[in-house]
Formats: sequence, structure tokens, C-alpha cells
Amino acid sequence: MNNIYTAPVCEMKTFSNLFIELTAKNCNQRCKHCYIDFPLTKNVKDFISTDSIKEALNDTVNENIDCIYLTGAEPMTHPDFNTILRLCLKRCNVCIFTNGSFINEKKARFLKRVEGESNFEIIFKLSIDHYNEVKSDDIRGRGTYRQVLHAIKSLVKYGFNPILCITDYYNEGKDVLLSEFKKVCSKIGFEAKDNNFKINKWYDKNSHNEIESFTCGLDCEYGRILTAKGVYTCPFLANDHRGRCGSSFRDFSRKNTLETPCCAACIENGEPLFGIDFRLFQE
Repeated sequence: MNNIYTAPVCEMKTFSNLFIELTAKNCNQRCKHCYIDFPLTKNVKDFISTDSIKEALNDTVNENIDCIYLTGAEPMTHPDFNTILRLCLKRCNVCIFTNGSFINEKKARFLKRVEGESNFEIIFKLSIDHYNEVKSDDIRGRGTYRQVLHAIKSLVKYGFNPILCITDYYNEGKDVLLSEFKKVCSKIGFEAKDNNFKINKWYDKNSHNEIESFTCGLDCEYGRILTAKGVYTCPFLANDHRGRCGSSFRDFSRKNTLETPCCAACIENGEPLFGIDFRLFQE
């Protein structure tokens, strides 16, 4: 009897999402549920070079990329963030994953001007994890709830349509979170729709579920992430040897094995954790 477990293999269907990790460990917050293992110091200088990004854009010129996602840790800590943003906007839409701490009215006005220089759109995915200020701050840190609400107000004032990324840390369910967050957004003048919210299940790093099969769309079916160390399957597995696909986009693999707890979390979530379904925003 063969009791050897064999993980399923996933193959890319199309390369439409290009994720770029601007920094692996540099962030000004330490959220309880974060999948990143941060060092004790907050002053990690591990920023990807602009030349590496230029090289990646050149190497993927024949790919039908719909959106470039700037991720981290906190991508807006990158000293060349504005240059990188402009560079990517020459190619396609750009989505910024951020905790919102660097966004105020002045920054939102500047970013709107940068967007106006391009033919493409800047999309924001802002992290906030509970509609109750005390519970949210307990997860993300004191003052972060009001900080992100101010970022939302600033972005909306200048015509942006942000997406709120919510981790269901307290296991309340999507219906409850949608209802309560819509009330919060309405109070600050943001009449958010269902597609303005991305609610994911909490990924428990201590879980060890085996994967038998998968049917839902996964991020690794539609994208790859560039880091300072090479190309990996998805943001979850950035810089993890189990997710390494190659040193650059000249020699990367379009197949990967779903063998990690991260993969199990993605499958259980029932929809991509990181990529945007642009069909939801079409009129």
C-alpha cells in the first residue's frame, strides 16, 4: 500500500498579474495575523533595486499583464517608490498594497497627479481588519484604525476608489463584516459597494493541512512575484525556497507544487487572496 503523499501541481493559465515586492521586511506595523516573520528591528534595508524592476518589465514585455501589484511588507517605505510607481504606470494599471500610514490629503493629491500623467489607473488595497476601533487596533497597533480611515477619506476626496483588505481574524463571516464596514465607510463619506471589500480568511501559520485537490482560481495560476532574490509563485511564498520559480523572468517556471500551508489557505479561501477580479468593477 502506497502511503506517500503527493501534492498537486498547478500550472499558470495566463500571466496577467505581475507582483513586485518592494521590500520583504521593512514595515512600520507589526500585525498579529501577518504571514511575514519580521526581525526584532524595524530598520531593515532590503529594498529591491529599480534596475531589477526595469529588467523585469523588459523581460515580460510579451506577456499580457493587466496589473502590476506593488507589495511588501509596506511598499511605500521604499525610498524610490514614486519613481517605481511612474515606471510601472507606463506599462499598465498599478495596484498598491498598503496599510495607509503614508497617505494623507497631500499625498493623495500628488498620487492623483501621477495617475493623470499616465493612461492607466492607480488602485489602492488598504489593510484594515475590524470595524471596531479597539479590535482593529488590537490586531494592527494603536492608532492604526483612525490612520487608515483618514487615508480612505483622502483617497476618496481625490477620486480614487479604494479596496479595503480585511482579514477575518475573529471569524465573524463575510456578511457581518460587509454590513458593518459599509456603515463605517458611510460615516466618512465613502459609499462603498461590495467590490470595495476583499475579505479573506485568516491564515494560521501553525496549520498543516494536506492538499488533495483544488478547483478554485489561485493567484499562482495568473501571476508571479518578483523579489530582490528572484521570482516566486505568489506573495505568500516570496523568498521561500518552496515557491522559487527562477532567478528572473527570462527563465521562470510556469508550474508549481501546492505543498505548503499557504497553498492550503489559498484553496480554503475559495478565491484569489491577492489579485483583483477586474470584472467586478465593470459597469
